[in-house]
Amino acid sequence: MDGSLLPLLVVVLSSWAAVGDPTGPVHVDGAPPSKIAVVGAGIGGSATTHFLRQHFGPEVQVDVFEKGEVGGRLATVTVNHNDYESGGSIIHSLNLHMQDFVKQLGLKYRRSVAGKTAVFNGEEVILEETDWYLLDLFRLWWRYGISFIRLQMWVEEIMEKFMRIYKYQAHGYAFSSVEELLDSLGGSGFINMTRRPLSDSLLELGVSQRFIDEVIAPVMRVNYGQNVSIPAFVGAVSLAGAQNNLWAVEGGNKLVCSGLLKMANANLLQAQVTSISPLYSEFSTELPQYELKFSTAAGTSSELYDIVVLATPLQASVRSGVLFQGFNPPFDELPGNYHNTVATIVHGYLNTSFFGFPDPRLFPFASILTTETPDLFFNSVASVCPVNISTGFRRKQPQEAGVYKVFSPQPLEKSQLKALFRSYYSVQVTEWQAYPCYGSSQGLPPVELHPNLYYLNGIELAGSAMEMSSVAAKNIALLAYHRWNRQTDMVDQKDLMHRIKTEL
Repeated sequence: MDGSLLPLLVVVLSSWAAVGDPTGPVHVDGAPPSKIAVVGAGIGGSATTHFLRQHFGPEVQVDVFEKGEVGGRLATVTVNHNDYESGGSIIHSLNLHMQDFVKQLGLKYRRSVAGKTAVFNGEEVILEETDWYLLDLFRLWWRYGISFIRLQMWVEEIMEKFMRIYKYQAHGYAFSSVEELLDSLGGSGFINMTRRPLSDSLLELGVSQRFIDEVIAPVMRVNYGQNVSIPAFVGAVSLAGAQNNLWAVEGGNKLVCSGLLKMANANLLQAQVTSISPLYSEFSTELPQYELKFSTAAGTSSELYDIVVLATPLQASVRSGVLFQGFNPPFDELPGNYHNTVATIVHGYLNTSFFGFPDPRLFPFASILTTETPDLFFNSVASVCPVNISTGFRRKQPQEAGVYKVFSPQPLEKSQLKALFRSYYSVQVTEWQAYPCYGSSQGLPPVELHPNLYYLNGIELAGSAMEMSSVAAKNIALLAYHRWNRQTDMVDQKDLMHRIKTEL
């Protein structure tokens, strides 16, 4: 995928070009940037760092600021001497960037452990997987007609169009906004999908309301903690992630982030960026350098950068702690808020009676999804496997003490834990600002905040997933490279499929 990228220009700094000195010229034609900053070391920031190194070459200094743990929302918790995913846990087989990262880093695919899924409506299990695929298909047809076929065709059509991005990026093309990127893949149809509720789109397809309530809604609840009023494009991303061809990284998905930073030879700073300010020289009033002020355990400091990429959410609800100072006009507050979800990892005995199975030996499910029911206090509960799976590993049976992950909108009260579990040894709670609060009327944040100042996480308003962040990372690296070298013919080009064919 990356073998066909445009070759990097080999350039030499002129001896008088004091890049990094605010009193000298900021950008001399042909000179690479001296220093680049990436704020955030989750999958978006780590992938951006990797791609920036690919395009700008080995001589550029790339500093990565991370106030927490490398991996961000890809995180693990330790239970009984084993690590378990508490954040992003699954990757789709068509996620080509993530696949390429794993291959380049020499990481391994985690062995999958089979387990059945059911849907619970607060009173009884209304839909369940069996050991027989044809029986499952017959049950779906009997209960929902051909709704599941219409859904599958719709998701596959969207995925086929989305896959065009890999070809565009392999040929070096970039986009200055999320809207331009989506338009290049699916035209106005994709953009409209970011503004229209999922439920409306599915009903128009001929998907039944019953199927939406009993199948689609539970998937949205487990993946995004929200209902079927989320935008259709987000819903399609979520439904693609509910298919069987999924995988994860042996040792934990966060290993991709630390591996990419190491491979890029990035300078990782454990620091909180507190402010960003543009500094203009007498030679350039259009292209500033940026002063980043930051705090570490040792105190406060500041550095100048030619290019800055913000790979952390900036919405007010997230409290990024980053102030924008000296910008004219001042920055408007970015649209949207982030949704609070709670991941509770419990080591204990599941109370299968809660789901209508008094004898735990007769409970056949590894995960339970839920419909949108007012009295239900959780979105899902699932038996989870450690990030390192030995050859002889087997999933714990319901009558045994196992490790379970519960997703809920609020921290579970003790009475709620006692309802879900007969008894337990430990409880670990992680509260995430995990993904945006999705609404059909919100706009999409800009990618370019200011010349050579980029924002990655705006793509999450279109769809939040590891691969979406990786696609955005590649796009920003390409965009930053083309903007720096004034290659306007590689940005926001129309009819790219035809253009690429003529190039070949």
